[in-house]
Amino acid sequence: MLSKNKIKYIRSLELKKNRKEERAFVAEGHKLVGDLLGHFECRLLLATRSWIETHPSVKANEIIEVTQEELTRASLQKAPQEVLAVFSQPDYPMDKDVLTHSLCLALDDVQDPGNLGTIIRVADWFGIEHIFCSQGTVDVYNPKTIQATMGALARVKLHYCHLPSLIASLDNVPVYGTFLDGKNMYGEELCKHGLIVMGNEGNGIGTEVEKLVNKRLYIPNYPPQRETSESLNVAMATGIICAEFRRRATNGE
Repeated sequence: MLSKNKIKYIRSLELKKNRKEERAFVAEGHKLVGDLLGHFECRLLLATRSWIETHPSVKANEIIEVTQEELTRASLQKAPQEVLAVFSQPDYPMDKDVLTHSLCLALDDVQDPGNLGTIIRVADWFGIEHIFCSQGTVDVYNPKTIQATMGALARVKLHYCHLPSLIASLDNVPVYGTFLDGKNMYGEELCKHGLIVMGNEGNGIGTEVEKLVNKRLYIPNYPPQRETSESLNVAMATGIICAEFRRRATNGE
């Protein structure tokens, strides 16, 4: 039986301050929980009898069999599936040296949880293992972000830091940013390593970070003369630019 205290604890993790204090986050659903198990310590797992029976080897500090009604009371989702898990937040060491030999992303105050989750999925798809986030970027452990990652968080590490200080400390590392007055990215040389900075949904890359970008790029619309939308969604833009970087690397350009 699921106690009221357990329900209260799970639902408290909807708030950032509680997630920070507990160093924990909630994930829900077959695929998401399945992808995260084995990558993060599972403190608590709630599941229906049918789910437990089909996953006999699952490992968690505490496993509670629940009814669908009990799961609904504990869930942070409108339509909960058969399983919910509370995981420990990992503590990744931040190593800026990865930027000298691999391609990484930097997010400057990305605010929407769904956008962040999608960007993590994009990074995972294109083999980008590290994302450096400004302190003003939405919390990666926000339940909406976690759900939007679709399990990609198991393979992508996020580091929250003071972005201007990080970028200023880099030596001979290309720092790319997308701007409306940048150069057409399809005509520019793109390195296999470095940092791609993506900005806030409404304001783009902040002034302090913009000054440190040494490769200003532009994602052109088509055809160039046609009146079009003012800008691209940040997650969509991230996908387009990452695809071009990886295409160049694959083709040896």
